[in-house]
Amino acid sequence: MAEKNYYDILGISKDASPDEIKSAYRKLAKKYHPDINKEPGASDKFKEINEAYECLSDPTKKSNYDQYGNANGPQGFGGFDGSAGFGGFSDLGDIFGNIFGGFGNSRERRNMSSKGEDLQVQITISFEEAVFGAKKDITISRIENCSKCNGTGAKNGTEYSTCSDCHGTGQVRYQENSLFGRVIRQGPCKTCNGTGRIIKEKCSECNGNGYKKVNTTISFNIPAGIDNNQVLTMPGKGNCGKRGGQDGDLHIIIKIKPHKILVRDGYDLNLKLYLPFYTLLLGGEVEIPLAKGTTTLKIPELTQSNTIFKLKGKGIKYLDRELYGNLLVTVIAETPKSLSKSDKKALEEIKNSIKPDSFTRYKNYKKDLDSLN
Repeated sequence: MAEKNYYDILGISKDASPDEIKSAYRKLAKKYHPDINKEPGASDKFKEINEAYECLSDPTKKSNYDQYGNANGPQGFGGFDGSAGFGGFSDLGDIFGNIFGGFGNSRERRNMSSKGEDLQVQITISFEEAVFGAKKDITISRIENCSKCNGTGAKNGTEYSTCSDCHGTGQVRYQENSLFGRVIRQGPCKTCNGTGRIIKEKCSECNGNGYKKVNTTISFNIPAGIDNNQVLTMPGKGNCGKRGGQDGDLHIIIKIKPHKILVRDGYDLNLKLYLPFYTLLLGGEVEIPLAKGTTTLKIPELTQSNTIFKLKGKGIKYLDRELYGNLLVTVIAETPKSLSKSDKKALEEIKNSIKPDSFTRYKNYKKDLDSLN
């Protein structure tokens, strides 16, 4: 009898297929890996899972285990030898690659292609360009694949050979001792620096790098209604990818110059309009700015200071639909800095002719003040 039931440890039946064994191992290894599971006993459970998988994933060891109760056959119970390593690691690198950003064993990982770095620039546009949209050109410095060697770094794109150490994959396996025994990992090949190629003669244009920094001009459209600090992303306009990887993106941060009079609030525009006090008293018409051009605002007589007039649809266009914000105009009464004798006399006559009860807010204030005494 075996000291441990490997089938129970993996939670599978004795007639489980190799795929079922591997699937059960993946699930449990991911659950109990000590870098993920910090519960007491998780590391022992993880070691036990790997012991079971090492035996059941090997046809010879599995046959011995089924027949004799151990992986080594009739010579005696061999079980799991920590120095032998975790066999599942070499087969299932993709599990730990997914968990820890590791190597994996797929063809894509072995080729080690990687996306190029993203670039970020900042531009300043006018208020009008933000409101109505515009077409802009910018010149940036970016890394591009060398056209002379097709990104290989080798003269004419052909003067290189496949690395014999990694067989062109750019990746090699190596062993590492850990708490649980010898672990098989995978990393960039040091012989070819992960490129999979040994250059015989360098490209004179890029000095064997396979890429070079160039200044390039990029055209793009600014959508109408864009706001301050919003970012436009241009896929594939960043630095070139490595070993055939996807090019990075270009992120354009938008800064907007303020309008001299109008203040933006989302898709609305705000205007504080200071008017002579008599305009609010007597009413009148005043010219006000729009996002483009001007219009006339009518002020009814006896308009109170801080009254807000809403001009619907006179704000900024929404980015994602045919809808416009509003223009909100706050009118504020302004008094003169000085008065002539005749002006003062005229105002005294007006003051004496208007009954105090006509000033409703002032009357209520006096009433509340008297109640405090």
